[in-house]
Amino acid sequence: MATVALTIQGSIMTSNMITPTVKINGNWINTQYGLQNIPVPAGRVDVEAYAQWLRTYGQAWLHFTAEPGQVVPVFYAAPMHQFTTGNIGHQKQPRKGMGVFIGMMGFLALVIVCAILVPILSGM
Repeated sequence: MATVALTIQGSIMTSNMITPTVKINGNWINTQYGLQNIPVPAGRVDVEAYAQWLRTYGQAWLHFTAEPGQVVPVFYAAPMHQFTTGNIGHQKQPRKGMGVFIGMMGFLALVIVCAILVPILSGM
């Protein structure tokens, strides 16, 4: 046996209220944010992860060979929005979509500021 040290990056406050779905060698894994050690048979290991909100997004796959007794670190990071893939690898992963997320939040802030300032400046 070997162990997959799976870390799902983020939390319900920074990522998604619904924990990402993970399949290892085709089997669904009960997941949570943070580190969880999952025993797997030694040999080829296939890890699939994705997030779900209004649609399935953030798909990512990782394939590797685990030796008996080996602990293999696997990190999954769901993206910041639903229109791109996720990142998975053996080191901590960056989250895709940060630029789009910051742009959307900036646009929303601009709309709110304009909704407040336009009536004030027009004398209403």
